[in-house]
Amino acid sequence: MKILLTNDDGIQSEGLQKLAEVLRSRPEHRVHVIAPDSNRSGISHAVSVLSAPVQLKKLTKDTWTCSGYPADCVIVAILGELPFKPDLVISGINEGENMGTDIIYSGTAAAARQASLAGIPAIALSLASFDNLCYDMAASWIADHLEELAAHWEEDAFLNVNIPNNPQGPDGMVFTEPAHKKYSDVLKVMTVPDGSRWCFLTLEESDDPIVAGTDCDAVSRNLVSVSSVYNQPVGK
Repeated sequence: MKILLTNDDGIQSEGLQKLAEVLRSRPEHRVHVIAPDSNRSGISHAVSVLSAPVQLKKLTKDTWTCSGYPADCVIVAILGELPFKPDLVISGINEGENMGTDIIYSGTAAAARQASLAGIPAIALSLASFDNLCYDMAASWIADHLEELAAHWEEDAFLNVNIPNNPQGPDGMVFTEPAHKKYSDVLKVMTVPDGSRWCFLTLEESDDPIVAGTDCDAVSRNLVSVSSVYNQPVGK
């Protein structure tokens, strides 16, 4: 399988590097990486290449950094900067969950969405913790289940996958709906000597009950959550 890897945590991310290492160890895969040159978390679907050029820097024969955003990485990759059209785009492994409302803010999700807009199967992949991250487990799990996941891809959508951070691995995989997460946002303001004000946002989730059948529910039960996220409204 010809695979493009990207992320929003940046080229230095351990999750990206571990996933590339594991997938490249499988002879059936050909893997190229184009990832942001620094952390772009929370950038959502920002695109800089529309207004200014982005710079690519070659690190190895199949790994590049991009000065733009996650969506830019996918755009330049599929419009000519790869030696092949990818069979699959994977964005991640993200440091921390991207469940429910997180998907709106996520640059990880945006990269996968950009690929799906071009008709390419895509997975946004996250490890649902910020502490003692089990990247070896997550990379091996995704490599072992790649064909199964790709088979569930639907046109005009991407798969949003969240893996519980359990060193023993998950107890299974379920298909879910993204939860509706609420946040208790706190704005902190600091006034400096010149009179200007610096504003900092602290995000804290509320204690709303977990709804059965959602991504949050699945991960809380040590199950990998797989949600189809559509680019267009479904229904009428």
